[in-house]
Amino acid sequence: MDLSDIRKKIDTIDFEILKLLNRRMEYGLRTKRFKKGITDEKRESEVIDYIRKHSQGLIEPEFCKGLFMQVIAEGKRLQGEDLKLIGFQGEHGAFSEIASRLFDPGLICISCDEYREVFEAVDSGLVHYGVIPVENTLGETVPDVNEFLVDRDLHISGEVKLPIKYCLLALPETDPREIRVVYSSRHALSQCQRFLAERGLEGRPYYDAGGAAKMLLRERPKGSAALASRFAADFYNLAVLNEDVEDHHGNITRFLILSKSGGREGNKCSIVFATEHKAGTLFRVLKEFADEGINLTRIESVLNRDDPGNYLFFVDFHGSIGDEAVLRALDRVRAMSRLYKFLGCYPEA
Repeated sequence: MDLSDIRKKIDTIDFEILKLLNRRMEYGLRTKRFKKGITDEKRESEVIDYIRKHSQGLIEPEFCKGLFMQVIAEGKRLQGEDLKLIGFQGEHGAFSEIASRLFDPGLICISCDEYREVFEAVDSGLVHYGVIPVENTLGETVPDVNEFLVDRDLHISGEVKLPIKYCLLALPETDPREIRVVYSSRHALSQCQRFLAERGLEGRPYYDAGGAAKMLLRERPKGSAALASRFAADFYNLAVLNEDVEDHHGNITRFLILSKSGGREGNKCSIVFATEHKAGTLFRVLKEFADEGINLTRIESVLNRDDPGNYLFFVDFHGSIGDEAVLRALDRVRAMSRLYKFLGCYPEA
């Protein structure tokens, strides 16, 4: 190991420290909802005592104390600002995070393990917004998301349409000829099968595409790469070996932006309803939109788990909640439905 090798390792450690500090600040922002004020002297003392106790090796306890006093001060500064948080499912680098940034670059993106956690965080006020994928141009949907849309009292405040482009990522020092294994989510691996097969690469499922990129940075396995977004490459300081490796180019995923209180009015609306299980009832409901000249942009049916054998219908259409034609159609649809929920009026992407 020479000086250059040592400095590369130091750079890697510094990069990880910065990411961990950012992660710590994200959790600090989450605590704001549970506190009466920003300063909590008892908690600060507990943190400093913990740091002193666990200061081991070369680092002096007093140095660690001073360092973490600055970390605490920076966390309090951030909590004092009027920052808006948006929750997304997955590790940083996920396409959902990219969609969040496209919706509003000023939002602070908060990673959530599951879609349920995103809904719960918005519902409880832990974050101001949530972002969820609902469909893509390949005809794929996210069933759990539809259920949560029905169960939770949240509103759609916007939408984002994002082209899904995968990249082959590796550590900067990796020789591409040595790569044998590629990690990513099952979903990503299935969308890049042709690329992997042509190069004789083994696709190895990982819990999350962004998580696979994060794992490369932390564990640095030899002969390995990841399939993830270009944003993930920048976020985890990885090299982009190949771009646009997905089998189906032009795949676009539609994301919904959720909020507790709704947002500004727009030119698109979404509803969900269930009808009587009788012949012709769905036709009669949809005819109400046609009679008012309202253009439907999405119709999706999912099994209603609370009413076995029946379906829930998700419908998106052009129009504003302020349009008389829309109000007339929705009044009649509501009267004809066993279950009805207006999900939101928002600007079309």
